[in-house]
Amino acid sequence: MKVKYSAIVLAVCTALTPTVNAVDKKIQKDENDIEKIVIMASPFQRTILESSVPVTILSGAELDQNQAATLGETLKSVPGVHSSYFGPVASSPIIRGLDGPRIKVLQNGLGASDASRVGPDHQVSTETSTASQIEILRGPATLLYGSGAIGGVVNVVDNRLPVTRQEGVSGEVFGQYDNVADAKTLSADLNAGSGNFVVHIDAYNRSTGDYKIPVPANIDEQGGSSKLSNSAMDADGYNLGTGWIQDDTVVAFAYGRINSEYGLPGEDGIFIKLKQDRYQATVDWKNLDGFIKSVHWQNAYTDYKHSEIDGVEVGTTFKNQSTESRLWAEHAPTLGWKGVFGLHYNNTDFEAIGEEAFTPPTKTDSLAVFVMEELQTGAFIWQLGSRVEQVTHVVNNDFFAERDSQQPIAFADTDYVAVSGSAGVVFKIDSDNTLAFNYAYSERAPSASEFLSYGPHIGSGTYEIGGGFEIVNNNEQYTVVQTANDMDKEVSNNVDLTYRLTTDHLNASFSVFYNQINNYIFENFTDLVFSDGGLVSSQEFDDQVTNFGEPEDEADGLPVVVFAQQDAKLYGYEAQIDWHLNGQWRVEVFTDYTRAKLASGIDVPRIPPMRLGSSVHFEYGNWHTEMEVIRNSKQDKIAINETETAGYTMVSASANYYIDLDNVDMTIYIKGDNLTNQEARVHSSYLKNEAPLSSRSLSVGVRARF
Repeated sequence: MKVKYSAIVLAVCTALTPTVNAVDKKIQKDENDIEKIVIMASPFQRTILESSVPVTILSGAELDQNQAATLGETLKSVPGVHSSYFGPVASSPIIRGLDGPRIKVLQNGLGASDASRVGPDHQVSTETSTASQIEILRGPATLLYGSGAIGGVVNVVDNRLPVTRQEGVSGEVFGQYDNVADAKTLSADLNAGSGNFVVHIDAYNRSTGDYKIPVPANIDEQGGSSKLSNSAMDADGYNLGTGWIQDDTVVAFAYGRINSEYGLPGEDGIFIKLKQDRYQATVDWKNLDGFIKSVHWQNAYTDYKHSEIDGVEVGTTFKNQSTESRLWAEHAPTLGWKGVFGLHYNNTDFEAIGEEAFTPPTKTDSLAVFVMEELQTGAFIWQLGSRVEQVTHVVNNDFFAERDSQQPIAFADTDYVAVSGSAGVVFKIDSDNTLAFNYAYSERAPSASEFLSYGPHIGSGTYEIGGGFEIVNNNEQYTVVQTANDMDKEVSNNVDLTYRLTTDHLNASFSVFYNQINNYIFENFTDLVFSDGGLVSSQEFDDQVTNFGEPEDEADGLPVVVFAQQDAKLYGYEAQIDWHLNGQWRVEVFTDYTRAKLASGIDVPRIPPMRLGSSVHFEYGNWHTEMEVIRNSKQDKIAINETETAGYTMVSASANYYIDLDNVDMTIYIKGDNLTNQEARVHSSYLKNEAPLSSRSLSVGVRARF
């Protein structure tokens, strides 16, 4: 059976080395020392072993090896993390079954501020080829980052804000070619400094054609193209940064630009053109006298825009202007407790303009105060925190007048107060064993799109109606009217228990979680279809198709979904073992699983299935090779109007050769993915029936660090 591949690999490697326990662990070239790598998203600058919440960090060769065109695909092999996969052009991370407005994507600690939290067809405006590390915090991380992090945080860290001194010049150059889409990626990162002054510049360029696929794109087709049509992309960007670094004061500023143009798979002739300008700054005052020991001020302004273009005509344009500021201070230890407290402000001005705009222009303000404290007593590290956040949505009601002039729709400003708190403890049982427990109470205000949507969302293939509306049925005549009540806040009670083992030959981590979310917001599929400017029953629409044929307008014939609320529970586990068999051989095994059900007993839609994977690493001299097998199980625990997804097994292999040229460390690699040319469809994808994963591919690359 396919699910036993990992066990077979592990058994073979164990047989190769009968004297495991007598061998000291040697960090291989694609590894990081988890006892030393620091979580930049934490104000306490703790390592993974000192965190009460489950954390994974990708950096160095491991990040290079997982490099992909989108953030979701880069992280999809991290335990507990899956990809939304809108074809190869756009995908966001899914953490423990949660995505969209529940997962906060950060760039150096502040929000990415794009449109990816609104729709699956919208790219995340971060770039992984120039990142130094990517941090994934599984479970609620609302204390520092707000209610949008009720499901977790992904923090993409790069060097655009220089905050440490350096003399001379350092940097890296990266290039990769992948034959599955004739994909070419180039990036460069340069840092230079003298005395107190440091500068940074990085740039990248990515160009791909349509991706090759092993089977016809549409699951019901019997033939067709060997490529996923309209899945090409062209992207480029750069960042410029400078820093002034003194013993007690650090000031850094950066400007970045992203340009991207990519097709919407399956929608021939339709593509998205994206541009983002981002300004980011930080000021640190350190070594202060008195109760306040240091003060940190982080700021970002982002101007984001993308247009959906059909041929030469602009259909819908999305804009998002965002200003974010976090001011926090570290206080002197008091009764053994050390900690931070601060203010966090965020303003977004989001609008969608065009016939297929499905959300009204909305300005959202949030202001929060937070405190996080930590106490170390013997073998215990106690961690406490709380946050109070006010969120206000101000909507432009002209949108509804244009959408439905027959119904008076006018939303007043909507205010929410979201309160969050957490308590955690890390217990160092002995030098090898650590046990961590964390409880988090988190509240999330509904996003503007969840509350106010009213229109066709072509990316998800649905007609969306927000929780601020209800559908009235009057003798099979369906009318959308405004509700009298606001949507309720989501309230999460999440418990994490993590065991970590770190010895000379073995690293292991096992986490279990239980998340009870009251007033969980989900897309509830109705038995209605949007057709010819109105709502009709699915039976009536089927009769129209029978009599008159398929509608020509892609906005006709869309199933109607209503954002509804119901209590839900999510629970599951992640486990990972990294076993050094001897100086050359190493085996990794991981598995994860999430179960999600509504209070009515119905399954939550698009929840990734159980996954089991293993990899074997062999290192000799300057060579590092590995082979990986990942089994994604069948997903048959499905929601209404959702279909089952068959399981699949992905096999990959790679070889790295490391060259030391005086002051240059060079890595040359070759990697093959989906070596068995397996048909694979991602259950969590809106396009699972139209966009399978790519076919067998071969990529080659080189990275030089100096």
